[in-house]
Amino acid sequence: MNSSTTVAKLACDEHTARRLAAFLGESLDPEETVCAAFEDNAGGWQVAVHFRQPPDEASLRRLVALAAGENASRLLTIEPVAATDWVAQSLADLKPVRIGRFLVHGAHDRAKLRANDIGIEIEAALAFGTGHHGTTRGCLQTLADLAKRRHVHRVLDVGTGSGILAIAAARLLHVRIKASDIDGRAIETARGNARINRAAPMLAFVCASGTTARAVTSAAPYRLIFANILLSALTRLAAPLRGLTEPGARIVLSGLLPNHANAALAIYRAQGLVLEKRITLDGWVTLVMHRKTKPPRAGKPGRFRR
Repeated sequence: MNSSTTVAKLACDEHTARRLAAFLGESLDPEETVCAAFEDNAGGWQVAVHFRQPPDEASLRRLVALAAGENASRLLTIEPVAATDWVAQSLADLKPVRIGRFLVHGAHDRAKLRANDIGIEIEAALAFGTGHHGTTRGCLQTLADLAKRRHVHRVLDVGTGSGILAIAAARLLHVRIKASDIDGRAIETARGNARINRAAPMLAFVCASGTTARAVTSAAPYRLIFANILLSALTRLAAPLRGLTEPGARIVLSGLLPNHANAALAIYRAQGLVLEKRITLDGWVTLVMHRKTKPPRAGKPGRFRR
């Protein structure tokens, strides 16, 4: 590691901090950067982005302007810092995230768990999967809500990343969960997180592209599918995901910007799914789609009654 790294910081309001950290986390190389939004000791909010190598300042400021405006781009500070533990330093101030009974936290916040909490401990280096991102929180909120209203079994998590959604489902529902990701490193990380959270026996992780792997299809049909991935992948997987569900199932689509949500909605409606709920958090959209128990009318493919 270099003798110093680079940190970019911006003081702003909570909404801007969360949105900007999420946007930069999507736009920058996760192997070279760590993005965090957190409340500082003065009660304000900050965004901090740590870089292994000095960034292209002009490109970084253009990204910040795109997500938060020209004024934020001008106020962004960029400076070298001593290379201690740059990942831990950048995310040390992230506070636990509470969604229903779930408390997503780092190892240093274990003492904050309450008697009825379902604690999910996630390695701090994985900023996108810590629960601070609006897409992850939207999925966890949906899981908590569905578990209150009905029995959920046979769950699939597509694009599992850190494994947070699969772990949460296993801990809350006490059923076996399938989780897949195209990235072998993500799968190994998710397995490690499952062991930390004492959920490994209930989870089966699969390194696979799409949904055709035998380990995924053999457990179908599913009652609940999470797909917290980007629009291009959600579009490509619409028909395969619908084919993996049983009547009455839910597919939770996330990783969507507001201007992408309607496109995803139209594609999944064409598969006979109806919108049950739309959740918007920090500028990101989660769509809860419901497969009807009755098939569409014969002779009218893609159409359905509301």
